Amino acid sequence: DNRCAYCISPYLRGKFRSRTMDDVLYEARLLAASGVKELIVVAQDTSRYGTDLPGHKRLLPELLHELCQIEELEWVRVHYVYPDEITDELIDTMATEPKIVKYLDIPLQHCSKKVLKAMYRKQSTPAELLAMVKHLRERVPGITLRTTLLTGFPGENDSDFEALCKFVKAAKFDRLGCFAYSREEGTRSYDMPNQLDEETKQRRAEVIMEIQTAVSASLLKKKIGSVMEVVVDGYDNKNKVFRGRSSQDAPEIDGIVYFTSPEKHCIGDFVKVKIVKSSEYDLLGELAE
Repeated sequence: DNRCAYCISPYLRGKFRSRTMDDVLYEARLLAASGVKELIVVAQDTSRYGTDLPGHKRLLPELLHELCQIEELEWVRVHYVYPDEITDELIDTMATEPKIVKYLDIPLQHCSKKVLKAMYRKQSTPAELLAMVKHLRERVPGITLRTTLLTGFPGENDSDFEALCKFVKAAKFDRLGCFAYSREEGTRSYDMPNQLDEETKQRRAEVIMEIQTAVSASLLKKKIGSVMEVVVDGYDNKNKVFRGRSSQDAPEIDGIVYFTSPEKHCIGDFVKVKIVKSSEYDLLGELAE
């Protein structure tokens, strides 16, 4: 329903549709009963869940409370919450429910008000977005924030890009992905004027990721010496280390916690790991005593 100018999804998948809460909870209980320890609550726009159901209420906080009642679950993770849809109720739910990992995926795409307007997204300034980031970190101590950015959108000039670079340095997102704009036939942006060349789009995305790499390396270095709870995802036979994730890492898109252990662990086990080394995106540790 957002109809972002660059996105083909609405034309392929149709309008926003919420599954009933009973349906979602039924699936969640089946997964938990089968041994699943972590649930990821995800949609094209998760924060709008329930607005098209009878009552037209935002039901995400209520859904999260219900999921946390499922005894077998350890972690509940939330992805794709739009910045203008983050309510105090949702923040309070994340802060008070121990099973909800302190992790939020907020796809911002850009910080330039002009570019966001052209994208048909809510127009925000860098100052407003930084204030939102600060507010979340104050209300949910220790929260991990992930975002996704898009470079090279039609009309993005040097000034817009420079503002984006400064924003990434200032916000210090724990996790960040950046993609070069892809011109998709059938979208609003396909016929927009001022299309950028591929080399410029790609280079700008690379610059953003170079900035983020430095931010990530600095943040992870501070974790050396700490003890983290880690879920085991597998074993690396070549390097003789277990592979896992902390609550700060979503599967497949975020970093990995590698750790040594004299004990045998199974996929899905939760263990305490003392961090002894960090890289740009991953951590290395050992089983804590």
